[in-house]
Amino acid sequence: MTKSTARIGIATAAIGTLALGLLAGCASGGDSGGDGGSEGMTTLEKAQEEGTITLAVASEQPYSWVEDGEATGATIAMHKEIFSNLGIDDLKIEEVDWNSLIPGLNAGRWDVVSAGMSILPERCEEAAFSDPEIMYTTALVVPTGNPKGLSDLDSIAAGDGDVTLAVQSGAIEEGYATDLGIAGVVPVDSAQAGIEIVQSGRADAFALTAVSMNWMTEDLDDVETTDAFVQEIDGVEQIGAGGTVFRQEDTDLLDAYNAELAKITADESAYLGLVEEFGFTAENLPPADLTTEQLCSGELG
Repeated sequence: MTKSTARIGIATAAIGTLALGLLAGCASGGDSGGDGGSEGMTTLEKAQEEGTITLAVASEQPYSWVEDGEATGATIAMHKEIFSNLGIDDLKIEEVDWNSLIPGLNAGRWDVVSAGMSILPERCEEAAFSDPEIMYTTALVVPTGNPKGLSDLDSIAAGDGDVTLAVQSGAIEEGYATDLGIAGVVPVDSAQAGIEIVQSGRADAFALTAVSMNWMTEDLDDVETTDAFVQEIDGVEQIGAGGTVFRQEDTDLLDAYNAELAKITADESAYLGLVEEFGFTAENLPPADLTTEQLCSGELG
């Protein structure tokens, strides 16, 4: 298996459903507030005064998840460092469904999304992303021995419907499958569910980012992860880069965060010191000339 790149994982659907049920009654900005938030303070000012900020995660191993009551993962490690340097030492964690992350953020139920989320044009219309933090590629989880010889999504599309592909609902791979016209796509609500549907034989493959799949299948005997690949759509390589997500009005928080993030991404040893234990390598460090503006525009081909 290839230890490459990544994002996305095990969502806590029950909490996410509850969060979605509450969103309709919440005004954008909520009690945590943007520039017109609680007591007239910005989210950054309030967090610094209280020493606390609330992060939403979707239990995405190895990005961010809760284990034995403690938050852990690559983005959590970066966030502990960054927010501590901003005078915010207490990170409150909310575990929610993937599809609830941005809606709940904009409804003021949490202040930041810590999920290594792909920076995509449609998402940039809904929220503000940090500078790129993690580069990733895609991989397939297949039955051990890869009986159908699958290597990437093109090999699945070539199967003319004879291959059943599982994708995580709302994840970038679901969009890839749609763009490629893949028939027989089965959406699942978490990475764990995607792996399990392959284990049960109800799908021939599950597509997600390579670091996540390598991490989650390492000790499994009945499935394996293919080599990582960069998917092409209409001849254009799909550059995968993830970042931390903020409300669009929280410009001071975003600027302060990016200033601290730059200290980490400018120093490979500092970057690896935070994320290497979670399976990330120097390949996951974004190039200095890749910007969020480029990713949001979708003009990278």
